[in-house]
Amino acid sequence: MKKLALSILISLSFIQIAAASQISYDNSNFVPLYTVIDDAVYDIRYYSSNNFTGNKIKGYKAPVAYMTKEGARALTLAADDLRKQGYRLLIWDTYRPQKAVDNFVDWINNPTDDGDKSFYPNLQKSDLLKGQYIMSKSGHTRGSTVDLTLIKKDGSFVDMGGTFDLFSEISHPDYKKITKEQKKNRKILHDAMIKAGFQGIDSEWWHFTLKNEPYTDTYFNFDVK
Repeated sequence: MKKLALSILISLSFIQIAAASQISYDNSNFVPLYTVIDDAVYDIRYYSSNNFTGNKIKGYKAPVAYMTKEGARALTLAADDLRKQGYRLLIWDTYRPQKAVDNFVDWINNPTDDGDKSFYPNLQKSDLLKGQYIMSKSGHTRGSTVDLTLIKKDGSFVDMGGTFDLFSEISHPDYKKITKEQKKNRKILHDAMIKAGFQGIDSEWWHFTLKNEPYTDTYFNFDVK
């Protein structure tokens, strides 16, 4: 009887784990950002080879940025706020298919492909998983996370003291060894995103997730196209 009860308990545990994290191909609650923010600029890095792997990433079949409707709606608030301050958004990544995340992990586990080491100049490739720079499950895959920066209204560069996907302490939002201007620029972006309902992370100044994201346990896997 005890063995039966234990077996049932284990089975229930597996069911709970499966239910807690599910894969979906349903894109019905997603919108392309260009339909709601008409002055943003897009540099979808994983559609190109200009990323840490040095290769185009699986699941990116077009240079388009998708977010959940809730995430996109909140991002329009940040865009409106920043527009009044003289800025536009430059988007590097938003929704990311699970197959793309799997591609990252496969690349890390491939000993013959170093990718583009300029993105991790002071680390070994294996450190990217150990140090949690790259996760086997990503908030991007839930559809309400965005990687972005500021540009001026004329499209010119805003200096943030570091570039996208630079796996280094330089990318930490509170990194001290940057100029006052760079700190100010990071704060402008941060404050607008927080005000719009997003939250940041400790390791990447460009990364924000909608605080009340609609899918906390669902990881999507439809192609970006």
